[in-house]
Amino acid sequence: MDSGYPNRHGYLAPIKGSTYHLPEFRLRRGRALQGKDEIFNFLHSSLRNVIERAFGVLKQKWRILKAMPSFSPRQQKHIIMACIALHNFIRDSKLRDEEFDRCDADEEYMPKAARAAARTQGDDEPEGENEVTMNTIRDRIATALVSARAR
Repeated sequence: MDSGYPNRHGYLAPIKGSTYHLPEFRLRRGRALQGKDEIFNFLHSSLRNVIERAFGVLKQKWRILKAMPSFSPRQQKHIIMACIALHNFIRDSKLRDEEFDRCDADEEYMPKAARAAARTQGDDEPEGENEVTMNTIRDRIATALVSARAR
């Protein structure tokens, strides 16, 4: 979830007005993260990058994941779970998986499907009660991250 999306129940957006994207952090050339907003956004962006790469790899391997709008949400859930179960079986069986080998070898590798998803813009849903609640949750997480780093 990037800064184009508002905070709402089930979605935790980054903190606006602070550095967010990993390339922006890399340009800083070793300058330490400053404040809880930057710490939260850096870790949020790092996690988002890993998740996008994983979904990109799954979409490359299991083409059915590229376009499922004709299936009900329940069927989509089952299809996704089946693809992940198959993926885990392949990994546990030590079978070669070309897309995951690329990700393992190159931290910067981003499958085409993940790059396209990363460019998708958020909607302009107005702030509401859910967003305020998620802002509070996000603030608590950011504060806890700062506390954990101070130890």
